[in-house]
Amino acid sequence: QVRLVESGGGSVQDGGSLTLSCEASGRILTWNTLAWYRQAPGNEREFVASITSSGIPSYTESVKGRFTMSREHGKNVVHLQMSNVKPEDTGVYFCRGEQIVMLGRSSLHNYWGRGTQVTVSS
Repeated sequence: QVRLVESGGGSVQDGGSLTLSCEASGRILTWNTLAWYRQAPGNEREFVASITSSGIPSYTESVKGRFTMSREHGKNVVHLQMSNVKPEDTGVYFCRGEQIVMLGRSSLHNYWGRGTQVTVSS
């Protein structure tokens, strides 16, 4: 099976910085995209940022210029560098692996991590 494990969450002051990491493990052959979503209390889960296996990042408008996605070459690890964070960035951040192909298989599957809490206080 494929596991996505998030790390790096915590509490930070308004205007501060935090870096989240997501590691995908298991018998992974390829992946298309690793993404971050977040969910605030009472809200639906929303897209935050993503990066393709070829290194192309994508961001939701509200985090452009503040968040940066990166990946570690040769590893199934991505990072979300969060700077100038705001209280509205508070939520549980989930890592999502999209179009993952496992060794010995041909089908594509998507997977979710369990999430990591980010709390920004003013």
